Amino acid sequence: MNKIVFYKDKAKGIIEPKLFSDFAEKTAADIAASGQTQTRDGRVRLDHNKRTQIRKFYDEVVRLNGNVKSNPDDWDAVLPYINMLIAKAAYANGRNKLVTNDFVNLLKDCIAQVQKPADLDVFANFFESFMGFYRKYE
Repeated sequence: MNKIVFYKDKAKGIIEPKLFSDFAEKTAADIAASGQTQTRDGRVRLDHNKRTQIRKFYDEVVRLNGNVKSNPDDWDAVLPYINMLIAKAAYANGRNKLVTNDFVNLLKDCIAQVQKPADLDVFANFFESFMGFYRKYE
């Protein structure tokens, strides 16, 4: 899986032009594929990274982003909870492999880029695009 990069030029705040299209679609396909297993009769089924599990993380990112948008002064209070999503994903990974290592690494890569409220907004928009494509590939 390729590393996600939010910005073409971070200093100028220029978002990577294909982040919400090509990168989101490729990432969704990769995450879906990493959750699939093949049955004895040759069929492929999604055992990990089910949409309901992924959706929980998406909903949390959207909620936190909404909190910051409605009250920007809360940024310092919200940032630890954004980082805590990595621990929650690791727990879901350890608990019957509800999510795969690839999904945990995706969250790590994205959250590492969240340094200010605008970055969280980009992450939330990327995750929204990812979820749209994920429906297609799961």
